[in-house]
Order: sequence, then C-alpha cells, then structure tokens
Amino acid sequence: MKYWLFKSEPDEYGLADLKAEPGQVGRWDGIRNYQARNFLRDQVQVGDGVLFYHSTCKIPAVAGTATVAKAAYPDPAQFNPESKYFDPKATAEKPRWYCVDIRWQSEFRRPVALKDIKQNPALAEMVLVKQGRLSIQPVTSEEWDIIQQLGR
Repeated sequence: MKYWLFKSEPDEYGLADLKAEPGQVGRWDGIRNYQARNFLRDQVQVGDGVLFYHSTCKIPAVAGTATVAKAAYPDPAQFNPESKYFDPKATAEKPRWYCVDIRWQSEFRRPVALKDIKQNPALAEMVLVKQGRLSIQPVTSEEWDIIQQLGR
C-alpha cells in the first residue's frame, strides 16, 4: 500500500463533493502535468491511501482522506472537444492522460493547514513542502501517520 496527496480546488471539487457522489466514489480527472500523470498511470493502485488537499483557497489544508477505488484508466475528458481538458493529440489507441476513481474515507476534525505542515520538522521533507505545485504526489507512511494525528 502506498500513500498519496491529491490536490484539488475546493470550489471546483472538494472533499464534500466527493462525499456527495453516489457511493462516495468520484473520478479524479483533469490532470495535465506529466509527472502527476505518470504517478497516476504507473504507481497509484487500488487501496492506496489519499490525503485530500484543498489548494488555491483561503487556508490551503489537508481536509481528509480517501482511498483509491479504481486504478488508472484513460481520462475521457481528453477526447471530448467540449471539455476544458480536451487534448487533440490524444487518441483512444494512444491516450495521453489518465484518471483514477477515489472513495471518500474521512473528514478531519481539524484540517491540517499548509502552514502547520511547513512548521512541523517531521514533515520538512514532504513533497508538498519541497515541490508544492505538483497535484499528485507521494507521501511516506510516516508523513501519512503524522498528518492523520494532526487532523484528528
């Protein structure tokens, strides 16, 4: 089992939106960064833990957790000319972009703010701290445990 941090803007798709999905499962799509795509396509697996991070908001924070419910498959938005995620270079035979499905697991009593993560010496090596803009990023089991404790 691996652990990940997935970033989303809460006004576009937040943890509450995931919880409101049928069966509390939603598609994590729209990834258009090659490094994040490679993580989704090549490493993210069913059962992996996800820290659901709200970005580009007043207080960026880990809001809760999810689990991966379905491994990578081609992101359908890349084939839809009406979508903002359309990619004219993508084909069914050679998709360029992938998505996964995730299942809501929990909401933290207290979201774990980015400022608190940055101030915690045990989290100084988190990808979130070192390479903040990446939308899909690995999390160690130690970082996962610390964030869980801080959120509860």
